[in-house]
Amino acid sequence: QVQLVESGGGLVQTGGSLRLTCAASGSIFRLKAMGWYRQAPGKQRELVASITSDGDTNYADSVKGRFTISRDNAKNTMYLQANSLKPEDTAVYYCNAIRLPYYEYWGQGTQVTVSS
Repeated sequence: QVQLVESGGGLVQTGGSLRLTCAASGSIFRLKAMGWYRQAPGKQRELVASITSDGDTNYADSVKGRFTISRDNAKNTMYLQANSLKPEDTAVYYCNAIRLPYYEYWGQGTQVTVSS
């Protein structure tokens, strides 16, 4: 029903910035929430940031003040602006969306690598 495709990852130096994009094949207006997760090798996937249909945002403590999540309903797109990147931010970043009745959608992931 809804396909999610991430882009914008890459290799950056410590202190650099990236803007990750999640493009949806259909309308995101009725999605209850969307978010960005990340997973580093050998570690659990963790929630980085989320945004509800009402526009409320939440962030993991590790990225507060550095990352900003946003959504453009007209473009069916979600973004993650990642600033002041650190080596510990290195991971595959995944786009996630939730609709009601409950169902989850996932993208394929985009690699973010931060060099020291």
